[in-house]
Amino acid sequence: MPPKPAEAKIIIMKTVGGEVGAASALAPKVGPLGLSPKKIGEDICKATGEFKGIKCTVKLTVINRVATVELVPSSSALVLKALGEPPRDRKKDKANEVVAVHDGDLTLDAVIDIARTMRPRSLARTLAGGVKEILGTCFSIGCTVNGAHPSEITRQINDEELVIPDE
Repeated sequence: MPPKPAEAKIIIMKTVGGEVGAASALAPKVGPLGLSPKKIGEDICKATGEFKGIKCTVKLTVINRVATVELVPSSSALVLKALGEPPRDRKKDKANEVVAVHDGDLTLDAVIDIARTMRPRSLARTLAGGVKEILGTCFSIGCTVNGAHPSEITRQINDEELVIPDE
């Protein structure tokens, strides 16, 4: 039974950017709402085009059987996009069992821009705290910042050797 008129249903799901997901995976989520899984998959593909090959979170808002797709970027997706690596072909990588290595270098300005983008979703009180969160993501991904290890940059921020602007 479809939902009542003007009732908003929100579906949050992870998907690979720029790829049409399997309709069989979307059907249990959007089928009961009276939507076509194939059409929703194409809409998600269009919305996530700039994050091609990167896993990202998508928020579907369904009102009166009309779905709007909104991209909710995670910090790791933003860091991988800032690294500018070529999109990986998951099917070929799966066959060769290749482990993705992200050994690029980001500038501190790029990290600050990512922290500003993530500011509404961050739990940090200041922008410096948000930058430290993004530096932790850089550490887990394996990239460097300004040619140095991210934990070294975090130490410099803690020791006030490196000043992060307020907002």
